[in-house]
Amino acid sequence: MEISTSNYLKFGAVTVAMAFGLCPIPVSADDNDLAKQLANPIASLISVPIQMNYDTNIGPGRTGDRFTANVQPVIPWAINDDWNVISRTIVPITWQNDILSETSGQQYYLGDTLQSFFFSPQETGPLGIVWGIGPALVLPTGTDTLLSQGQVGLGPTFVALKQSQGWTAGVLMNHIFGLGDHPTKDTISSTFVQPFLSYAQDGWTYSVNTEVTYNWNTDQWSGPVNVQIAKLMMMGNQPVQLSGAVKYWALDTESSPHDFGVRFGATFLFPK
Repeated sequence: MEISTSNYLKFGAVTVAMAFGLCPIPVSADDNDLAKQLANPIASLISVPIQMNYDTNIGPGRTGDRFTANVQPVIPWAINDDWNVISRTIVPITWQNDILSETSGQQYYLGDTLQSFFFSPQETGPLGIVWGIGPALVLPTGTDTLLSQGQVGLGPTFVALKQSQGWTAGVLMNHIFGLGDHPTKDTISSTFVQPFLSYAQDGWTYSVNTEVTYNWNTDQWSGPVNVQIAKLMMMGNQPVQLSGAVKYWALDTESSPHDFGVRFGATFLFPK
């Protein structure tokens, strides 16, 4: 009997869940609504995703590897009867080794923080489009020169999506301008584009997205394509979504990762 890749991934997700003392949530309308909200980056749902990435073949000689744990709290609040503000923060905790050459050594701890605020109408727009726009701020919290761009960055960010019958399709974008000069690094000028598509059913969510960045200083694109599967679970009374993904760096540069990587995540949910 042939076993599909999807079934292997499901088996892996459930096995990991059992190892951490988790159990599947019985599928209900509320559970499917949670999965729908999770597919929406600006949903009115407090969540704390912890995303763990491993990439390899980094640098000109492809000698480096990197592990990054992104802590990404999402906090929405209503500012009046018509508008919400959604705070999305990404704090990377990184370990990397020989990413420039075989002698560049190890760096560990914090990278730069990305803080975004989306102003989003509470009512769905024309054609069922959900959207949000606001500022994005890069803070130079990196604890090593190879973990930080060494400067404050600021720019606009935008997200738009449509949800229908379990499907979610949309795009998230930002552009960051560096504020001021840095003695050894280029002033930040980069555009990030993340189109995404997902389907949620019976507590499972299947998704594909790309996370590509255009560096205006070097005129180069880089970024992976991610194929992910996720499942809603319970940790006691705490709903959690576990996920696993395969990454392929379809667009790479000399300094970026190459070929394949992996991603695992746990998103802690705090529904109203």
